[in-house]
Amino acid sequence: MRLIFAGTPEAAVPSLRALHASPHEIAAVVTRPDAPLGRKRVLTPSPVGRVAAELGLPLIKTARLDADATAEIMAHEPDLGVIVAYGGLVREPLLSAPAHGWINVHFSMLPRWRGAAPVQHALIAGDVTTGVTVFDLVPELDAGEVYASRPHPIAPDATAGDLLGELSAVGADVVREVVDGIAAGRAPRTPQAGEVTLAPKLALEDARIDWAQAADRVLNRFRGVTPEPGAFTTVDGDRLKLLDVRPAPDAAAAPAPGEIAAAPGGVLVGTATAPVLVARVQPAGRGAMPAADWFRGLRSTPRLGS
Repeated sequence: MRLIFAGTPEAAVPSLRALHASPHEIAAVVTRPDAPLGRKRVLTPSPVGRVAAELGLPLIKTARLDADATAEIMAHEPDLGVIVAYGGLVREPLLSAPAHGWINVHFSMLPRWRGAAPVQHALIAGDVTTGVTVFDLVPELDAGEVYASRPHPIAPDATAGDLLGELSAVGADVVREVVDGIAAGRAPRTPQAGEVTLAPKLALEDARIDWAQAADRVLNRFRGVTPEPGAFTTVDGDRLKLLDVRPAPDAAAAPAPGEIAAAPGGVLVGTATAPVLVARVQPAGRGAMPAADWFRGLRSTPRLGS
């Protein structure tokens, strides 16, 4: 089949590579426009855009799938559209224009965690399993019938970045199988079944750590917002980024929520239950450093979250 592939972040790259290596033809790749990155704000292609260029695939860079983008896509006469974290909505008439419509690779076991941040919300909620679903794209949010799904365990110490990397590899295998099945006329779909939960995009404030919560919820929040939007707390009104937070080893005395104490390997921080160990931080206006070094440089012992 002739495919249109739409995707933007690194998590979409394994699916692009898998389909490029398949017998199917990728007629064009749709991705978001180059974005300014780094301190010098250098215009940089998206990960999908970079890889598509390496593979010699025609590129369509657009922030919206509007009338112009639709015309450009349909000029390639695709049989199927494949979308993996593109970052924009596919609406009519583009939605139904390919002969086989569009399929979407989603990083959860739908209908659990419909929305833009399924991996982050699964970790914040303390889920122990998640997965990948490939479904038929419809106007309603992540509500289409399912072609295939594959569960995947969540490691106890996995961050959102870790888990997304694992799921992107799983998704590449599943989407290739689904595309092969659609081409062969043997790809049945089934309606989604189960409780619907939503996973909206996270804002920066969602990454603030609340030390008054139990230790497991603090750790789940940290894992779910790492590396993006990036866990943080405040110290005397200044933001302190939290780069490495772990379960604490057994301690004789646990600090009160938000209170800190020196500990081997970092800084012990109290929660509503057991303490946690903060091993690496980044103070405002400074580089990343071991939490123990940050602690030794303090003139007083502050309460985190203040």
